[in-house]
Amino acid sequence: MENTSEQDFLQLEKFLCFSVYSATHAFNRIYKPLLDELGLTYPQYLVMVTLWQEDDQSVSSIGEKMYLESSTLTPLLKRLEASDLVMRRRDPKDERSVRISLTEAGKKLREKAREVPPCILEATGLDLETAKRLNHDLQAMRDTLAAGAK
Repeated sequence: MENTSEQDFLQLEKFLCFSVYSATHAFNRIYKPLLDELGLTYPQYLVMVTLWQEDDQSVSSIGEKMYLESSTLTPLLKRLEASDLVMRRRDPKDERSVRISLTEAGKKLREKAREVPPCILEATGLDLETAKRLNHDLQAMRDTLAAGAK
């Protein structure tokens, strides 16, 4: 007879990774209408947030912050460039490196985007301190997992 006791970890509701995965889908459903108003997908929004924090970065720097390979990031950056939100240019100091900077339209979009984080926090039902603690814990877990995968 199958063991379905508390010690049986092969139960979907006990998978931490599934909780994170399904929470991601729930977040995406909340983000979508907000980002549609900005004309951005979620990955594009993350690139823009990265550039609003620090403009004029290399593709590799953005990739490191977002945990993405440049081969994944490049098509996304090209779409942002086609939308006139960013400019891509070769680094004059290193022709192999591409730098990304905000256009005026990209800078202006920041003001409209300020409305997104408070809406997301409200949708979670968490208070700010709990959200900060959970975010810290998830980042620590991510870093531990990333270190173990090397």
